[in-house]
Amino acid sequence: MSTAILIGTVLACLLSLAAILIWLERRLLGIWQDRLGPNRVGFLGLGQVVADMIKIFTKEDWIPPFADKGVFILAPTIVVIAMLMAFAVVPFSPGTSISNLNIGLLFFLAMSSLAAYSVMLGGYASNNKYALLGGLRAAAQTVSYEVFMGLSLMGVVILSGSFNMSDIVIAQAESGWYIFPQFVGFIVFLIAGIAESHRLPFDLPEAEHEIVAGFHTEYSGMKFGLFFIGEYLGVALISAVITTIFFGGWLGPDFLPPLFWFCFKTFLFICFFVLLRAAIPRPRYDQLMMFGWKVMLPISLLNLIATAGIVLWRAQ
Repeated sequence: MSTAILIGTVLACLLSLAAILIWLERRLLGIWQDRLGPNRVGFLGLGQVVADMIKIFTKEDWIPPFADKGVFILAPTIVVIAMLMAFAVVPFSPGTSISNLNIGLLFFLAMSSLAAYSVMLGGYASNNKYALLGGLRAAAQTVSYEVFMGLSLMGVVILSGSFNMSDIVIAQAESGWYIFPQFVGFIVFLIAGIAESHRLPFDLPEAEHEIVAGFHTEYSGMKFGLFFIGEYLGVALISAVITTIFFGGWLGPDFLPPLFWFCFKTFLFICFFVLLRAAIPRPRYDQLMMFGWKVMLPISLLNLIATAGIVLWRAQ
């Protein structure tokens, strides 16, 4: 029963968080770009979230007659389900995780990979040239940066000796946060996480200045809303995993509960994702792919080899 309550609580918090992040992003962008942001509907514009939700739920849910109807409907649900499933292995505080898997990191990587099918199928099923281009971009970008994301985590696995995310946090309590010995791995994971979640400046699968809106060009109403929710859940997931793997998870001074420290660190990284949108322009698509294979891959491999060598040297 306690697991069922935890699952319900996490679902409610995450789905509410996705809605709140819409307001938070607009507000932070307004502050950083020296403008007000949402400030008319309710206190500090908080009513704007409610207005947006009403609009999404009541807007006409149109399916193009030329689309592959079954796949068109299925595609937006995949990303939301995959992101929510990935949160199952994230430890929020000591003993508080939905599933304490020994292969938690591998499960996270698997779920983030499945999310790519959402945009690929959405682009294909729309039967629209711009949507198809967006889907193809998403496929190439996601498959490429998954490689670097996985390699960047292997240094942490070597140091902690486990794929279990709770064990990784506990190991940091003994040896210190992995941001210091694995700073290179952290940078690679952060960049790969931005590319995986299709956030600016790596939102090229939906770049409106090139391909209208990419994979969700033909989507409207709640189906478009699901893509939107999936994107914000992806931002929260990457932020939570960075906190867990590199910044000690729930670890912090004892005068506040562990859950607070986990949420606080995650919130800071969510704000960082928003700041990137406000500060950095998009690269060209070919630049993104070349940067991945010519820069990220060698750096992640060197970090892995160096970490393994140091651990073996110390063991002798």
